[in-house]
Amino acid sequence: MIRLEILQGADVGRTVESDADQISIGRSPQATVQLGDYHLSNDHGLLYRDGGEYIYRDLHSTNGSMLVRDQERLLLDGTQRWEAPVRDGDRLLLGDAAAPVVILCRVSESPAQDEHAHRIIATRSLTELPKVLGKVEQGPDISALYHAITLLTGQLELSQVLEGVAQAVFDLLPRATHLSIMVAEGEEERFVPLLARARTPGSAAEGVMMSRAMLRKVLKERAAVLAADAPHELGSTESIMGANIRSIVGVPLFRGDRIRGVIECDNRASSGIFTERDLELLLVLASQATLAIENAQLYRQLKVAQEKLQGENRYLRGRQPGVTAFEQIIGGSSAMKTIFHQVQKVIDTRATVCITGETGTGKELVANAIHYQSRRRDKMFVAQNCAALPETLLESELFGHKKGSFTGADQDKKGLFEIADGGTLFLDEVGEMALSLQAKLLRVLQEGEVRPVGAATVKRVDVRIICATNRSLEKEVAAGRFRQDLFYRLMVFPIALPPLRERREDIPLLAQHFLRRYSAEMHKNVGGVSQAAMNELCAYRWPGNIRELENEIQRLVIQLDDGGIVQPEHLSPQVRKVEGMLERIAPPKGTLKEMVETVERWLLVEALREHGNNKTQTAAALGITREGLHKKLAKFGL
Repeated sequence: MIRLEILQGADVGRTVESDADQISIGRSPQATVQLGDYHLSNDHGLLYRDGGEYIYRDLHSTNGSMLVRDQERLLLDGTQRWEAPVRDGDRLLLGDAAAPVVILCRVSESPAQDEHAHRIIATRSLTELPKVLGKVEQGPDISALYHAITLLTGQLELSQVLEGVAQAVFDLLPRATHLSIMVAEGEEERFVPLLARARTPGSAAEGVMMSRAMLRKVLKERAAVLAADAPHELGSTESIMGANIRSIVGVPLFRGDRIRGVIECDNRASSGIFTERDLELLLVLASQATLAIENAQLYRQLKVAQEKLQGENRYLRGRQPGVTAFEQIIGGSSAMKTIFHQVQKVIDTRATVCITGETGTGKELVANAIHYQSRRRDKMFVAQNCAALPETLLESELFGHKKGSFTGADQDKKGLFEIADGGTLFLDEVGEMALSLQAKLLRVLQEGEVRPVGAATVKRVDVRIICATNRSLEKEVAAGRFRQDLFYRLMVFPIALPPLRERREDIPLLAQHFLRRYSAEMHKNVGGVSQAAMNELCAYRWPGNIRELENEIQRLVIQLDDGGIVQPEHLSPQVRKVEGMLERIAPPKGTLKEMVETVERWLLVEALREHGNNKTQTAAALGITREGLHKKLAKFGL
């Protein structure tokens, strides 16, 4: 049972008492503890019960959370950790650090709620290891122990090492029917499950769960523990020995004075329980298993670091030296000044950014600027176009895969989320992502975890997501092609880039910028752009936006000789469309009414020709009724 009392912020003095397994906190109407302060996220945090304790997890909130215990302050902002256990008397500080919402947590523990309460039979402290080792070496099981240890050598991949540990345990302890392994993650002493196995192939492994009570006992006692886990109250050791019950062994994976993990195995199939000899054998095996697991983890870290370094080298070779991301964004219009202001606001937050705009407006350039001006600039910026790959390949590209998970998967592959760990992942055309992949992306945003294709375990990542789309995600949600919950996760901070036709005053700046770039690249000395040609460039609508303008300038530089100046006749036909139309109309000199009627007559003829004399289609194209079109045709004798 936990009771939450609001000490500061919205509804001071209100209390919420619950024994639920999950308690959501935030501004969302669906939150268990609903708070209305402006600086909280809709889904700010989550309290969940793990075994006999409560854990608070920050749900990638904009302003983060802090847990205060006496004089200790734990910041939960994703840079070091997302979650922490909650003790009685702890205070949660949510949102703005200057004026947080403060919640007092009162936790009452109930032994009856711990379904994993155990009857302890024997323990072996880590300090007893030398004595235990000498005893095992003199016993009859030394050859079996040696064979089990050989299963741990020669493997570098973590999955193979864990499978070797499981096989070694099953070989060494014939009574063991199920096994699970948990390992401490990072420096946080947060233990996560890495493997769960049943001895019999094909047996249901869903029930192979690590006993949190046993985990806490091993950590508290710093010892290997042998216990009986009865389904109902048992009166004595004799009754335990005679009953058809489970027996559980938990041994620490340790290096020096630090416990790095725990191996648990149990017996669910017979009335016999493990012996103290089993406990001692498993303790000796664990000392070797720790070394094998840590070597595999180090090997994995080196592989990831190497892939990151290779990716960074490829990217840096493609960048222009001495040019920052902001310097490549050209524009002095009011629309672009608004964009610059928005980018400055969001740079050093953890908020997810969604950049919208037509094709060619520079969405990836803005994402680049956000990353390289933020605190994540020393980590990777990785971009992936979600429309460029089919669903199955995109899943493998984003999340990685295990060897043998599908045809052609001849080796493990790190996903872009792992490669971008600590940095930024830019997902272009996110609206093209399949619904099944949208669900996996949502899990990464909520939990900070990815599961490679074919993998049994998840991996934690710290990646900032910036996405872009030229579609209306609101319409995609309404059409059922995009998840509404993912839409709200991505639209934390939207940035809408204007099309080039809405910032025409930037066209001369952009044209001169591209002219200088391609003149230097092609070693030409182009004289510039004439005023008449610049007028034509500014009058064109640029449906391809900045990308189309860049391609036009590149073609002009190729076409011109040294010292040449861009004239209207050098422009491509579609850019000179207005000028060509006026030449074809060529209204005779006369009164204004006469010249306008000449132009109107020509437009009617051209519209009829383009639509094959279909008057209904012609009227629709001209934006008039069919009756109105007939009147105009009669007026001009057509």
